[in-house]
Amino acid sequence: MNLALKLDRIAARAEELRDLLTQGLSGEAYVKASRELADIEPVVARIGDLRAAERAQNDAESMLADPELRELAEAELRELKERIPTLEHEIRIALLPRDAADERAAILELRPAAGGDEAALFATELFAMYQRYAEGRGWRWEILEYNDTELGGLKEGIAEITGRGVFARLKYESGVHRVQRVPATESQGRIHTSTVTVAVLPEAEEVDVNVDPADLQIDVYRSSGPGGQSVNTTDSAVRVTHRPSGIVVSMQDEKSQLQNREKALRVLRARLYERAVAEQQAALAADRRSQVGSGDRAEKIRTYNFPERRVRDHRVNLTAYNLDEVLGGALDSFTAALAADEKRRRLAEQAGG
Repeated sequence: MNLALKLDRIAARAEELRDLLTQGLSGEAYVKASRELADIEPVVARIGDLRAAERAQNDAESMLADPELRELAEAELRELKERIPTLEHEIRIALLPRDAADERAAILELRPAAGGDEAALFATELFAMYQRYAEGRGWRWEILEYNDTELGGLKEGIAEITGRGVFARLKYESGVHRVQRVPATESQGRIHTSTVTVAVLPEAEEVDVNVDPADLQIDVYRSSGPGGQSVNTTDSAVRVTHRPSGIVVSMQDEKSQLQNREKALRVLRARLYERAVAEQQAALAADRRSQVGSGDRAEKIRTYNFPERRVRDHRVNLTAYNLDEVLGGALDSFTAALAADEKRRRLAEQAGG
C-alpha cells in the first residue's frame, strides 16, 4: 500500500472514531475507541500538516504563470520542497509498529559489578537517580528489594516503577554503567573505574506468563541486614525458585512473608517474560548485531566521569557536562536521543527489507 492511501485510511478511521465517541458509546467499547483514537491522533495531526503543505505547493505552482507572483511562488516552493519530505519522514517514523511492552510498568534491577565497595557506592547513587527521575515524571516508585553493605553501598536494588510509558523510556537504561572518579577510600587521589549493571524488565501480567505453582520451590528464612546482621526475628524472607528455568528470586524487604512472596512472584514473572521475548527475537537480534553492533548488557553503555563532570552515552555518542543534574534525575536528553536513534534504525531496516 502506498503512503498516500495509507494516510487517507488513517484519517478516515480517526473521523469514524470521533463519530462513534459522540454517539454515546459506553463501557469497554468507549475505552477501546478512546484509546485507539489517542494512539493515532499524533499521526493524524501530521497528516493534516502534510495535506496543508501539499495544497500550498499546488497553489504556489499555479502562481508561477503570473509574472507578478512568480518570485513569491518560487520562494514558497523552495520552502515546501524541504518541508514536505520532512513531514513524510516524521509520519513514517510515527507509523512504525510500537513495542507492545512500551506502556507497561517496569522492574528495575541494579547490582554492582567491577570495583568492589566503590561500585556498590555508585550503585546507590544510580538507584537514587532513577528514583528521582521516576518521581519527576509523576510515576509511582516502589522498592521491592534493597540490600546494602556495611559502608552504605548497594549490593542489590530492585524497584517497581508504575506509570504511563515507563518501559518505553527506561528500557534504554539496561546495560553496564561505568563510573570514573577518585573513591573516598583512595588516599593517593587516583581515579578508579567501576561498573554497575542495570536491568530494566517490562512487568509481566499473569496472562503473559503462566507460572505453574507446582514448578515453584518456596523457601522462607530470617531476614538479615548489612554484614549478615539479623533484623527480623521471624522467618519473613522468601526465596522463590522456578525449577524449569532455574531462576531464583529472593525478597526480604517487607516484614510480612506474604508481601515478600507476592513481590518475588512479580519479579519472577518479569524475568520469565523477558526470557520468552528474548528467545523469540534471538534470530533477529543476531542478524541485527551483525549490522549495527551488539546490544548485549555486557557492553559499556554509559560513562559517568566525575573529574570532568561529564556523562557520555556511547551508543549515540551523546556527551553532557551536567553530571550533577543527570544524577539528580535529568535523563530526558539521553532517553530522547536513544529513542530517536532506535526509530531511525528501525526505519532504515524497514526500508531495506
